[in-house]
Amino acid sequence: MGKRIVAQRRGKGSLTYRSPSHRHVSSISSLRDGTFKIADIIHAPGRNAPLLVLESSVGERTYGIAFNGAAVGMSVVSSQDASPEVGNTLPLGKIPDGTSVYNIENRPGEGGKFCRTAGSSALIVTHGSHVTLKMPSGEMKLFDPRCRATIGKVAGSGAKDIVVLKAGYKVRMLKSKAKRPYSVRGVAMNAVNHPHGGGNHQHVGGPNTVSRNAPPGKKVGRLSPKRRKR
Repeated sequence: MGKRIVAQRRGKGSLTYRSPSHRHVSSISSLRDGTFKIADIIHAPGRNAPLLVLESSVGERTYGIAFNGAAVGMSVVSSQDASPEVGNTLPLGKIPDGTSVYNIENRPGEGGKFCRTAGSSALIVTHGSHVTLKMPSGEMKLFDPRCRATIGKVAGSGAKDIVVLKAGYKVRMLKSKAKRPYSVRGVAMNAVNHPHGGGNHQHVGGPNTVSRNAPPGKKVGRLSPKRRKR
């Protein structure tokens, strides 16, 4: 009998690979209409970017992704008619060309989906029936003008530049995000541990492409591409 591969053990949902959700701050989405005051800036486990603790005029508190230049005591506005200033949230159709935005909705009212990681932002290129944005990957993507976004860039851009001096620090840092601190090649394993393992030298031992209908224990290597929708 062979052993379960790592992909299967992750899917089982054991504590080894489960994200510690009890430590995480509640989900971040687009803000409701209103004016909010930045009450605090906090660190959220599982995130590189800091979070804003936003307080409404009636005292309700919510969370938002911090932007470069955010400070305690500042006010940010979320509405259809908000001025296009850093930190404000408004529809893409009302934000001028050349503006950097983050926490962008994919569909109107759905909540922020794009550019939410530390240091990321997209650039508004043109307006028309759709708003064209240049994403961090360089892709030009079209959005509905009614989709909301926050003006500015996500704070914490230096998170990836931190020098990790000890392996144990790296393990604990990635564990808070349910990420594996290391990855072992399948060909370096024994035959009992992986379909690519075993042999007198490190080699796959057969085709490294696999059917999309293969059982989970064999679904390693290069998966066959998805069929395009017509």
